[in-house]
Amino acid sequence: MAFSELLDLVGGLGRFQVLQTVALMVSIMWLSTQNMLENFSAAVPSHRCWAPLLDNSTAQAAIPGELSPEALLAVSIPPGPNQRPHQCRRFRQPQWQLLDPNATASSWSEADTEPCVDGWVYDRSTFTSTIVMKWDLVCDSHALKPMAQSIYLAGILVGAAACGPASDRLGRRLVLTWSYLQMAVTGTAAAFAPTFPVYCLLRFLLAFAMAGIMMSTGSLLIEWTAARARTLVMTLNSLGFSFGHFLMAAVAYGVRDWTLLQLALSVPFFLFFLCSWWLAESARWLLTTGRLDQGLQELRRVAAINRKGAVWDSLTPEVLFSAMREELRVGQAPASLGTLLRIPSLRLRTCISTLCWFTFGFTFFGLALDLQALGSNIFLLQTLIGVVDIPAKTGTFLLLTHLGRRPTQATSMLLAGLCILANTLVPQEMGALRSALAVLGLGGVGAAFTCMTIYSSELFPTVLRMTAVGLGQMAARGGAILGPLVRLLDVHGTWLPLLVYGMVPVLSGLATLLLPETQNLPLPDTIQDVQNHVLGSLQWDDRRKSLLLSSGESKRRAKASTSTGPRSCPLRFPLSQGVPLHLSSAPLTTKGPPSILKGQRTV
Repeated sequence: MAFSELLDLVGGLGRFQVLQTVALMVSIMWLSTQNMLENFSAAVPSHRCWAPLLDNSTAQAAIPGELSPEALLAVSIPPGPNQRPHQCRRFRQPQWQLLDPNATASSWSEADTEPCVDGWVYDRSTFTSTIVMKWDLVCDSHALKPMAQSIYLAGILVGAAACGPASDRLGRRLVLTWSYLQMAVTGTAAAFAPTFPVYCLLRFLLAFAMAGIMMSTGSLLIEWTAARARTLVMTLNSLGFSFGHFLMAAVAYGVRDWTLLQLALSVPFFLFFLCSWWLAESARWLLTTGRLDQGLQELRRVAAINRKGAVWDSLTPEVLFSAMREELRVGQAPASLGTLLRIPSLRLRTCISTLCWFTFGFTFFGLALDLQALGSNIFLLQTLIGVVDIPAKTGTFLLLTHLGRRPTQATSMLLAGLCILANTLVPQEMGALRSALAVLGLGGVGAAFTCMTIYSSELFPTVLRMTAVGLGQMAARGGAILGPLVRLLDVHGTWLPLLVYGMVPVLSGLATLLLPETQNLPLPDTIQDVQNHVLGSLQWDDRRKSLLLSSGESKRRAKASTSTGPRSCPLRFPLSQGVPLHLSSAPLTTKGPPSILKGQRTV
């Protein structure tokens, strides 16, 4: 745990931490827009088949007399299921008999229609261009749009699997810098994708880089910040995602062409790539992996930025080696994903942490499907998500500060789950109550996400932190992929999907109670640090039990002495073997089990 003292020496909450937090939070704001981008770039506008009488001026000129656009539409496009113009079929030949006021639905048959063989005409009043318009992802091809979203989520899953171990081996900043560049290049290239498969491939690579940015950002903030400010910094990082909702709504409202929108949200990452060279590599990771010279250089640099010039001369390789001797000795042991599952203390933390990450992705995307019922204005809907998210995460900061990690994590999960389960009992007619419960559930999920980003980083040692966080990100994306599929269960009952969505966070919240509390504790650097913490907790539990047993025994004997022992010496009482004891006058200490009784043999 010596690095905590070194961090306090160079400044654990100074100008460097402020600048680092601001720089990384801004990049997170732009990154989070990519998660919601296809709400706008892949929006499905109103559409109908291309018809000669409607869209060909030559055919219109051949019509005798003058007919209104509504009349031409009626004879060219059959009515759909909602009695509006059909979006996927047209009449083979104009059905002039439909202009008769007495015409009925029996005036034409399905045989008179055909698919949109000449393409579609789209409503461009809201968006001038989307990928749906560009590649006609409608009608028989409508499944390609959700497939693109699934490919995107799969990219984050694969990126989390690769970038986590890579960051533990190559460093946080190197993975972050490369991810910025990859995201800038693939995002810009996606705007000029010639075909839909190429577009999906570029979005996959972009999502791959996103995983590296999210994990490396969290680790750099955690490992460069003092324990007292860790909760605040990680909450601000989480709020970056919330502010991203507002940024997405504002940019999409001003840019209605998907190509320009894709560029507007991708080009800034070239700037983030250049700025990332200023960021400092995690000195905690450098020292733990034995890179003393580089670690010393980064510590001196941070000390200079924090105006701690007086400690410059005191930071020498000898001092670092002396302070980190134990960490260096233990930290050289190879660590991998198998280590998380092989060591009992880490295995429990890994399983429960992974379950919580899975629950976040699974439940969030399940609730997001219900948000469409709030209205058709997707710009307002996008803003409302941020409005709900900010107070939830701000409240989480207060709870984390006063209650701790474990109760906050468990409470937020249970709140989300119980709100969803409550909706299974609310009738469909009570829309206001159902919406209120859905908003509370969404707030609980947002609070759980904020807590998880802090809690999961504090549970694992530096040598395995990114590997564990990467595993959690994989679980979250796996849950995001599976979450929408649960909606298919509504054929057996509309309450069944809500039951599944609600039970998963409830179980995760209860499982969280098995984790240790990490509030105000130094970050563990090695596996041995985690084991020492677990051993220390067990030893303290044993001491407390021993204290309670000894105290109870002394009270029992004291009670017996008042009735059978000599009244002239109330502090003496006989034992079974005639060895009277006197209460010790030694002061109690908090460093070990207090000595309650001290035996004295009388002559």
